[in-house]
Amino acid sequence: MNVHRSWGASWRALALAALVAAAASCHKPEASEPQGPQPPPGQVWLTAQQVKDAKIEVQTVAEQDVDDTILTSGRVALEDLKSAHVFTPVTGRVVKIEAQLGQRVKRGDPLAVIESPDIGNAVSDVHKAQADVIAAEHDFKRKKELFEEKAGSAADQEAAEDTWRKTKAEVERASQKAFLLRAGNVDSVTQTFTLTSPIDGEILLMNINPGAEVQGQYTGGATQELFTIGEIDKVWVIGDLYEMDLARVQVGAPAQVTTVAYKDKSFSGKVDWVSGMLDPTSRTARIRCTFDNPDRLLRPEMYATVRISVEQKKALAIPRNALLRLGEYKVVFVEIGEDKGLIQFERLPVDVDEGESSPWLEVKHGLDAGQKIVISGAILLSQKL
Repeated sequence: MNVHRSWGASWRALALAALVAAAASCHKPEASEPQGPQPPPGQVWLTAQQVKDAKIEVQTVAEQDVDDTILTSGRVALEDLKSAHVFTPVTGRVVKIEAQLGQRVKRGDPLAVIESPDIGNAVSDVHKAQADVIAAEHDFKRKKELFEEKAGSAADQEAAEDTWRKTKAEVERASQKAFLLRAGNVDSVTQTFTLTSPIDGEILLMNINPGAEVQGQYTGGATQELFTIGEIDKVWVIGDLYEMDLARVQVGAPAQVTTVAYKDKSFSGKVDWVSGMLDPTSRTARIRCTFDNPDRLLRPEMYATVRISVEQKKALAIPRNALLRLGEYKVVFVEIGEDKGLIQFERLPVDVDEGESSPWLEVKHGLDAGQKIVISGAILLSQKL
């Protein structure tokens, strides 16, 4: 009885083990078979739709105008001959403002009216000097007649003559000062002075308001600029050039400028002046570049980054954004063909000359003219390897 029971239990155990083994074999994963052709190492194959979705762009390798570039900082400035900084020659109170910011004015147009005692003083000085001349001349003539009649001394005659000459000089001084004030349309009756524009242009800066007290240039005090007038259709960019780069930059060299305000826009101009001496403190030479500014995007006093092209030459080159770095290696992706609807890309090592800021990299080894390199989307291709 015990033998039969033991045999039955053993049979049931064996049957259960067989069922477990069968179930395990049913759920055992099978090795996946490759679907379609597989690219060799170092290559990526994509469909046309995948290339479009990844925004991959290619460009044919060809010779380009490659140049070395000097990078420096600069500041946008107005052209000296097309700008004016307007100060008042008289001290007084502003009673009226004739022009506004952004307004275009012609030479001689009124800017502001200033009420000033300097005008009355100037006119009074002229009249007083003229009266002194008449009195001194009369005194000189009397002393001269007395001397000729042996009734006066030579010293008296000479002193009278000296006084007469001094009074004539004072008339000239007072008249010149009054002439300077008359250039601003002086009204000697009301003692008002009309400040006028010295050039044609746009009012770019105004530092004046009605009722303000202003200090004149001819009074010896501290003066402030009241108006800045100029044109910004063409502007200068003033930069600093290190001594080591001085010999490489020539007048007429192409220049590119970028600003913080317009990061994606580059302005093209040229070098038109290089300073003949160095700053004794910074050991740099001033350099001036001229830029057309029809859209008026470059504003005076903007900070800018200046790239000056030097030593330009023709050479096989690729765009900087086509280059990838894998550790110590430099590589690019090249489109090598198309097969069965798949576009084939291959990763190739290259040797290029990397300038400081040039957009083109001269190819020393690894590429030939006519090859199609990836200039956008190369990082995505690298991730698929």
